[in-house]
Amino acid sequence: MTDWRNVDYLRHGTAVQREVFNLLTELDIMSLLTDYNPLLVGTVPLGIQVKGSDLDIICEVHDPVEFQARGSRYFGAMDGFVSVSRVVQGIPRTKINFMVKGWPIELFGQPRRTELQNGYLHMVIEAEILALMDEDFRQRIITMKSNGQKTEPAFAQALGLEGDPYEALLELEKLPRSALYALCRSGHTYITANVTVNSDC
Repeated sequence: MTDWRNVDYLRHGTAVQREVFNLLTELDIMSLLTDYNPLLVGTVPLGIQVKGSDLDIICEVHDPVEFQARGSRYFGAMDGFVSVSRVVQGIPRTKINFMVKGWPIELFGQPRRTELQNGYLHMVIEAEILALMDEDFRQRIITMKSNGQKTEPAFAQALGLEGDPYEALLELEKLPRSALYALCRSGHTYITANVTVNSDC
């Protein structure tokens, strides 16, 4: 199982993943953000990035003002630096965006452990699904993303998930792994408490 907290796994990955590892190492970004328990999530860890994909680093942030100040101190001189904090459904969320060597980077902070944030939970279940499925499935996801679809809706469409794709993937993450395996290996409909999965895996 991949240790997502340690980006060393990128060192042994694809050419793009190795490039990202070198970039993160050069920036020392994970060390600079260590107080926020940073995790790289999204498409690059999964190897399904497309042109324009960014590097998403989620952080556990309880003081948005201090987080923005630190972001400005470390990365404010980077191209396209923008820092925004707002409250969504009563939860403060902070986004810091900038560009380095052609890579858009987004730091996302909210007052929740990074392992419990949706960005991480989505990535974990997507990784498991990709491991269960064949290369054709992976390429289908990449093609849909190349055509402008977001990652979670692409997975939901490819798996035949109904309802909100972000919530549907979270429901899959809750399944026992034996049930997830059976779902992706069968042609039957699997019903959870909140989502119906019409799997044609």
